[in-house]
Amino acid sequence: MNDDSGEVEKRPARGLLGLVVVGIAIAVIVIMLPAARWFFLISVAVGVIVAGGLHLWHRFRPLKEEDVDKRPLKLD
Repeated sequence: MNDDSGEVEKRPARGLLGLVVVGIAIAVIVIMLPAARWFFLISVAVGVIVAGGLHLWHRFRPLKEEDVDKRPLKLD
C-alpha cells in the first residue's frame, strides 16, 4: 500500500495467508521444542475448557435486554 510520502508500507500478511503463516510457525516451534509441546498442549486444553464453560453458561443463562447497557462509557 502506498502512503502520501510515496513509500511502500511494510506490514505483516493479513487474512488467511497470515493465519497459515502463524500456524506453520507454531507447528515448527512445537515440533522442535519439547517444552513448547507441553505448554501448547496445556494452553489449548485450558482454552477449550474455558470456552466450553462460557458457551454452556450463556446457553443456560442468556442475556436479557435489560442487562445490556446501551451506553457502556456513560457518554451523553
